[in-house]
Amino acid sequence: MDGYDNQGMLRSELNINGNATNVGNTCINMDSLNSKCGVVGTKSDNAGQLNEKQHFYDPYQHREVKHPTSYFDTLIHFLKASLGTGILAMPSAFKNAGYIVGTLGTIAIGILCTYTIHLLVTASYELCVKRKIPSLTYPGTVAAAFEDGPRPVRKFAPFAKMMTNLFLVLYQIGSSCIYVVFIASNLKAIGDTYLNNDTDVRMYMVYILIPLILISWIRNLKLLAPFSSIATCMTMVSFTLIFYYIFREAPSFESREPVGTIKSIPLFFGTVLFAMEAIGMVLPLENEMKNPKRFGSMFGVLNSSMIPISLLYTLVGILGYLKYGEHVKGSITLDLPHDEVLAQVVKLLLSLSIYICYALSNYVAFDILWKGFEHKMEKNEHKICWEYALRTSIVITTFFFAIAIPNLEHLISLIGAFCLSSVGIAFPAIVSFLTFNEVYKNAGNFRYSLFCLRNLVIVIIAIFAFIIGVFTSVSDIIHHMK
Repeated sequence: MDGYDNQGMLRSELNINGNATNVGNTCINMDSLNSKCGVVGTKSDNAGQLNEKQHFYDPYQHREVKHPTSYFDTLIHFLKASLGTGILAMPSAFKNAGYIVGTLGTIAIGILCTYTIHLLVTASYELCVKRKIPSLTYPGTVAAAFEDGPRPVRKFAPFAKMMTNLFLVLYQIGSSCIYVVFIASNLKAIGDTYLNNDTDVRMYMVYILIPLILISWIRNLKLLAPFSSIATCMTMVSFTLIFYYIFREAPSFESREPVGTIKSIPLFFGTVLFAMEAIGMVLPLENEMKNPKRFGSMFGVLNSSMIPISLLYTLVGILGYLKYGEHVKGSITLDLPHDEVLAQVVKLLLSLSIYICYALSNYVAFDILWKGFEHKMEKNEHKICWEYALRTSIVITTFFFAIAIPNLEHLISLIGAFCLSSVGIAFPAIVSFLTFNEVYKNAGNFRYSLFCLRNLVIVIIAIFAFIIGVFTSVSDIIHHMK
């Protein structure tokens, strides 16, 4: 049984019990009267329950989607959203954690991410039911949870929505920064091999700045769709070749650490979190499904995609670490042989693929920012100019951040710890607590205590990951700058 059905049953039980409690005295009084008059009192109760069912608002029945996606389409989209540059950094993450802690930690983080996404989707559905609206975005869900939550928190709804948008924008811009560093680092590896020099990676960032601006100027995502399909094919070919290099010689456990140091494990957490989380794509994908109930069900899109994703990330991480050991770099592509043409082809293919992904990542950040003041531009005759200016500004921002932090490993860990520990773990737990607080209060002290404890533990994990992860990443970045 999926999350929607569980919450719905609990809500229905409490509504029925609540009604019985409220009208209990009346029923007792009426019983004596009905016994004299020969009136059966259950007919009105049954009619009331039937009327309640008839008036139940199901958001799924009111969604009007022009081109709804099937189960399989949504599954593929979710897999594509979750499989990015992060998977190439998994061997580096295992270097920081050790192969035992890395394996257990990756699986645990995969379970945690899956669970918090379930919390978000279930809460969003419940809020849609309460408000009688077909769907909500992630920021809209957060705002609605605060607005409908306990009275003391309602005034924070605008601030909560703003913070959600802020973290989503920072995550997208951070991802774009990582893409810039990734492309530049791989092009440098190719250039250094064939030009016999050691050019600073920042120079390659300068070389690709204009192409990045130009692709970010594409306003219609449909124009990018064919290139996105090509990028997916290039990524699959590249991953196949990477596995070929990993298995060309049998990986060995010799001189490989089973457990990393206390100082380096937080870097592992940030990297894996960045690699696995696709929280920004969850509700848009679920909202576009032909049968949305199949997104969060037991064998739905979420579970069916996160299980192979967790296993694949674990496999790449442990095998990459066993293969290249303590010398593994921020991306496994940089560990491939420099003197083999096939290895250079992998780097080039992935650079082109990530170049296309850069445009998609920037589009999400632009869309969030542009909505903030789009209404002010409706009558502005220079609206298009301002739009291109914003797109260019986003590219330049990612460019300067990449110039400032050209280390791929530390940048990935920083973005994961800073953005995704909050928007990917803490926020869904907070939203779930605010949405179902009254429901669980009426469910009894034991169930309510477990409910509070569950969300509190998740938030504490997120806060711990945020503080320790950001501190460790920033410390390492500063150390490498000296």
